[in-house]
Amino acid sequence: MRSSKTATVTATTGTAPDGGPNRRDAEATKAAILRAARHLLARHAHGDITLKAVAERAGVSPPLIMKYFGNKEALFAQVMSFEEDATALLDAPLEDLGRHMVRHVLVSQSERGADPLLRIVFAPLHGNQGDTLRTNFRTQVSDRLVLRLDGPDAGLRAELALSMLLGLGVMYGIARGGELRATPLDVVVERYAPALQACLTP
Repeated sequence: MRSSKTATVTATTGTAPDGGPNRRDAEATKAAILRAARHLLARHAHGDITLKAVAERAGVSPPLIMKYFGNKEALFAQVMSFEEDATALLDAPLEDLGRHMVRHVLVSQSERGADPLLRIVFAPLHGNQGDTLRTNFRTQVSDRLVLRLDGPDAGLRAELALSMLLGLGVMYGIARGGELRATPLDVVVERYAPALQACLTP
């Protein structure tokens, strides 16, 4: 199975004039590796995940992961960071932020197969690495959201809003709620976003 996946990746990877991979193909491969690592991190303890398992899921070879990321710890340092996810999650004016955040979580799961926040739910699986996840989530997500909010109790309101998003992600992506997944995305956004927005702009 792995050899056929690898062949597919190799067949679709172009080359630059110097004989190396095109930047676009290299970025796509790195993204596939990160998605595979995130998938495994949500299902297995960090210590049980091998580069071979990541490579098999991504459809690449372990040496290619070493080429792009150096080693397992460097790879998972990126997987455990919420920096890029938080930037995309918070990329809207405050008055429309609730709607944007709900839509972003749903689109990320339904179209890209990766929730921007949900890996924090699995922190207890990962021992000391779980502490890294919690710290990153607090500084890169919660604290950044607090800075966007006006008025009293900004820290509490930010955590309540994120709790709602995490609950939505769990129900959609883990519990796989039948009614939720069968309902058009826009309808879910219209029903869910106002409650979240009430935490952001009370």
